[in-house]
Amino acid sequence: MRNILLLVLSLMLFSGCGKDTDTKGLVVKNFDELKSAINEAKPGTEIVLANGVWTDAQIRFYGIGTENAPITLRAETPGEVFLEGQSYLHLGGEHLIVSGLYFRNGYSPKSGIIRYQIGEDSTAFNSRVTNTVIEGFTRPNRWEDDSWIEFYGKNNQLDHCYIAGKSNDGATLMVYHKGNQHTNSHHQIVNNYFGPRPRKGGPRAETMRLGGSETSMTPGRVNVANNYFEACNGEVEIISDKTNYNSFTDNIFYKCEGSLVMRHSNYTRVDGNIFIGGDDSDFYGGVRVVNTGHWITNNYFYKIRGEQFRSPLAIMNGIPKSAINRYQQVTDAVVAYNTWVDCKSPWQIGVGQNKASADVLPASEIRSAPPIRTTIANNLIYNTEIDENPVVNHDDMEGILFKNNLIDNNGSEYSEFDVLTNAEVQMTQINDWLYAPAGIQNEALNNVFNGYGFDKIKNGLFGASRKADNKVGAINQLSAAQGFKIDKTKYGPDWFTPNQTTSKAAIHTAASGELENVLSQANSGDIIELSDKTYTLSASLKIDKEITIRSAGEGKVHLLYNGSEGTSAFEMNPGGTIKLENISLKGQHNQLAFAPLAKNMASAYNLFVDDCVIENFDYVLKASKGSFADSIRFRNTTIQNSAHGFVLAADEKGDYNAEMVTFAQCEFRNIKGNVIHFYRGGYDESTIGGFLTVTNNTFIECGESAENAILIRTPGIINVRIVDNTFLNNPVDFIASLWGAKNNTHSGNVITESGEIRVEEQQKQELLY
Repeated sequence: MRNILLLVLSLMLFSGCGKDTDTKGLVVKNFDELKSAINEAKPGTEIVLANGVWTDAQIRFYGIGTENAPITLRAETPGEVFLEGQSYLHLGGEHLIVSGLYFRNGYSPKSGIIRYQIGEDSTAFNSRVTNTVIEGFTRPNRWEDDSWIEFYGKNNQLDHCYIAGKSNDGATLMVYHKGNQHTNSHHQIVNNYFGPRPRKGGPRAETMRLGGSETSMTPGRVNVANNYFEACNGEVEIISDKTNYNSFTDNIFYKCEGSLVMRHSNYTRVDGNIFIGGDDSDFYGGVRVVNTGHWITNNYFYKIRGEQFRSPLAIMNGIPKSAINRYQQVTDAVVAYNTWVDCKSPWQIGVGQNKASADVLPASEIRSAPPIRTTIANNLIYNTEIDENPVVNHDDMEGILFKNNLIDNNGSEYSEFDVLTNAEVQMTQINDWLYAPAGIQNEALNNVFNGYGFDKIKNGLFGASRKADNKVGAINQLSAAQGFKIDKTKYGPDWFTPNQTTSKAAIHTAASGELENVLSQANSGDIIELSDKTYTLSASLKIDKEITIRSAGEGKVHLLYNGSEGTSAFEMNPGGTIKLENISLKGQHNQLAFAPLAKNMASAYNLFVDDCVIENFDYVLKASKGSFADSIRFRNTTIQNSAHGFVLAADEKGDYNAEMVTFAQCEFRNIKGNVIHFYRGGYDESTIGGFLTVTNNTFIECGESAENAILIRTPGIINVRIVDNTFLNNPVDFIASLWGAKNNTHSGNVITESGEIRVEEQQKQELLY
């Protein structure tokens, strides 16, 4: 009787879901109606989510549609159905379509905001998610691992979606290969807009990962095509390909601080992609090659300035008899018909060669196997300024066949390694990043090498037939290049435009007693000028937006912080940026000047201090576990009379707590502990941060109680530069202990009674794998 009653109630509820007069399909207005509609769905059913906010909508969309009659779940109006709070969409069954949703203001309590599987016994096949947005739907703690989009099954598709703002651990999009039902999957990832993804500070922050080392021998056959990647800066790998027979074609990578990496894959096709960098970052990357059988053709690289793992073309050394999760030797790869314009050292061969580390690493970690049976042919390097080192050989290039590769190095002859032919190539500049061979005759471009299988390279970058007109480089026809324009409307939903509006900063004046209120009312980007001489703060100033606080006049305004012990004068919240100018900040010896939240630091903060005095604190800055600062910069500032300086040392597993840390023209006086403790834990060779720059500073009588008797501690940090500083009467054994094999350098420092700067060429690290 009870079951009959439940059935009747369900049917009544289902019948209450009305049909919208302007849309075909069943309109549902709450979660109970949605569940009932899903339970009753049949081939051809169209379920319409009513416009509005759906909070904690944990949708398990299961159904068995057909190719000609799929089951559809869509927004009543695309972009006006908001999934917020702890929401997700997991699909199971066959021939399902989802369209028009907008995930914001929350996070998924399970891995997978969009997941092509409800459970291990309920996987999606032949299903599609389209016209959907996931924006900033990130977990509150950076160290919590998840993926936003998880592919399982076969023949599933993600298209015309916008995915941006993931800041916690884990790939944005993950393709799983756990069993035969998930291999040879033929998934389609097309016409999406990925990014921005902010710097995370460590590994495990790819925008896309296909498989894992444990499934690296399986065939994927995933097609990643016609996507736009913008500012995908999570880590050194934008895309990490770890299964076989995948293809990456006709994608655009715009100012992304990472590379497309064939990490554990074989027989990957990389064709027709455009990599656009610029002068504003040395981290923009290209293509990195590991393993066997890849074809890298018709790609265009502009101002890609990354080095080593982020090189425009990085062909790696492998590990002999490598374990499955390490580095296989590069073999049988083809790099043909590509163009590099104004890139820095565009070809780097044998990247990762680390024979000098044999004393501190096990043999299973030594990358001593150079690339073999590999062809690099018909490529063009063109520079508008001379590049002194177009080719960098880290080990041995004897296993590579170089044929018919040209370089126009702005009139400078290049002959090292005998792998490039000098030529004067007439180029036409089509826009600010695109150069193509001019329509006039460029005889040198006509001399192409016809290697085995090259007849399968049918077209150039912009679709012009190579059979009709074949040339060295990615672009074989000027008119085809002239007709190309980046049309961002091709990527992501047709109803969504990323918010790129910027408003003019307002200037507010705050008198004593008004600062907290003015701060709370100000908009991000605003400036607060302090008009009085002295301000007393009894509680932390919450920084959760971009704010500048500065003295209204020429003299320094005094901020006196008398908050509780262990609290911070400036509490850095996710997304907060503080710029202090011409301020004197003074504590009572038992507080912190700056500190991020102890938890729930979902996104990075920034700290910029100019022409200030900071004194009498326990810690000047103390990072919390999981917090991350994108940029910390102190200039022309005095920091004195405090127990500890800057402690950025709270994470393990290759992570670190800040990316760019800079001190310039500062004076440090009477800091008892380490002035700087910047730490990256564990040996992860593909993590190439953070960056510490210490230039033209003065350190006086600091380090009396410094841990390890070191003034500037940087264990595991890859990039350290200590230049033109003065160290006077600092009672320590070492100013710094630098890692010589990495980018740790020092020069021009004046040292008096302050220990020494020690350089250890090889430092033993704890293995993470």
